[in-house]
Order: sequence, then C-alpha cells, then structure tokens
Amino acid sequence: MTTPTSSPSPNEPGERPLDGAVVAVAGAAGPAGRATLLRLAEAGATVVASDYDPARLAEAVDAARYAHGGASVTGETVDLLDLDAARSWADRTEKEFGRVDGLIHLVGGWRGSKTFADAPLADWDTLHNLLIRTAQHTSLAFHDALLRSGKGRYVLISAAGASRPTAGNAAYAAAKAAAEAWTLALADSFRKLGGEGGPSAAAAILVVKALVHDAMRAERPNAKFAGFTDVKELAEAITGLWDRPAREVNGTRQWLTPKP
Repeated sequence: MTTPTSSPSPNEPGERPLDGAVVAVAGAAGPAGRATLLRLAEAGATVVASDYDPARLAEAVDAARYAHGGASVTGETVDLLDLDAARSWADRTEKEFGRVDGLIHLVGGWRGSKTFADAPLADWDTLHNLLIRTAQHTSLAFHDALLRSGKGRYVLISAAGASRPTAGNAAYAAAKAAAEAWTLALADSFRKLGGEGGPSAAAAILVVKALVHDAMRAERPNAKFAGFTDVKELAEAITGLWDRPAREVNGTRQWLTPKP
C-alpha cells in the first residue's frame, strides 16, 4: 500500500505532466477507457480504473501496464448505481494513495428509436441509470477528495445531441443534458467553496458527436466518420485539463467536434 507521503503533488518538477497525480476512471473497459488509461499512465499518473465487466477491465488495465513499463494502473469492479459502493471506492482510493486528483466519467450507453412516437420509455430508465445516476454517484463520492487535492478534476463526456436533440434520440439527448446540468452544478459547488481565491478543483464537460477507434475503422474502411472524435484525441483532451488553472477549466463545455 502506498502511503500519502510517497506521492508527490502534481506540478512538482518531474519528467511527465501528471507525475504524482492519482486519477480514477469510471467505465474504463471500453475503447475510450482503454485510450484514457494508456494516456494517463503515459503522463505519469497513478490510475485507478473501474468497470462492471471484470474480464474487459483486466484486459484494459494489463494493456496500460504493459504499454508503459512500471506504470501504476489498478482496476476493480464497482457498482456505480450504488452510492455507498461509489463512496467506498473513493474512500479506498484516497486512503491507499493519499490523494485523488481526478475522476473521469466514461460510463456510456445509447438507446434510440426510428421516430419520436416509437420511443420506448424503458430506454429512459436504462439511460437514466447509465448516464445520470453514475454521474451523480461518482461526483458525490469524489467531491470532497477532489477539493482536498488542490488540483482536482471531474470530467464528464457528453454528446453534441444534448444541445440539439433529434426525434429518434429523445431519451439519449435528455439523459446527456441532465448529466451536463448535474456536472455544471458540481462546478458551481467548486466555485463557491473556492471563495475569493477561486476554485481549487474543476468540473468540465467534453462534448463529442460520437467516438471512433481503430477497430471501427478496420471494420468500415470506407467510412469517413465525419465529425467523430478519435478516442486517442479524447484521452489527450482529458489529460490536458490539468494544464490550465482550475478557474479556467471549471464549468466549461469544451467541444471536440464542430458545434452544430
């Protein structure tokens, strides 16, 4: 177990931009999660990953470890629909590593319909849990630890459709918009608690149209994926959120695709 004194604070002189930082990643086993684990590990962070699928999570963690020899990347399954489980994850992480400098919310899911009238309300129930409830639980669980960090970041990945919902994407767009509103409320909490000195932590939203990765390109070599964001570009944008002061990042919606 690593003691609090063994991890230097971020921004101390080091070879990599996130040396000493401890970053938790929720929903880490998918393509975006894998790219994010790799990039954070490359940047020097200690990465604590979670996902509901233990086999896929183990593969993602192993890939990040092997790609960057000596990288500290761990994983565990956490039920993010259980607030107590999310709080326990946050508490264990801070206790073991002495700090938590980031929570990256990559839990995703999609449901759609051919027309608005055909939209099954069961889709809303599913997306509410995947996109909203997990954001609520992770933000509540990690809120105080991110403040104690002095350089905390909470990152939500959203979709352009939240700003311009379409008839067939009603439940998805509404869920993404709700998750954004919750994250902006978290940003306001950081702002208010920062007082006159400004926030010491930041909550930010990265907006994409959709994500693309190498396997998708291999399956559809003739597809253009116009406006899509590569998962590697997303991971780079996430890591870059520590490059600027919290006051410049907090409460922002940063577009990784052209605005509609």
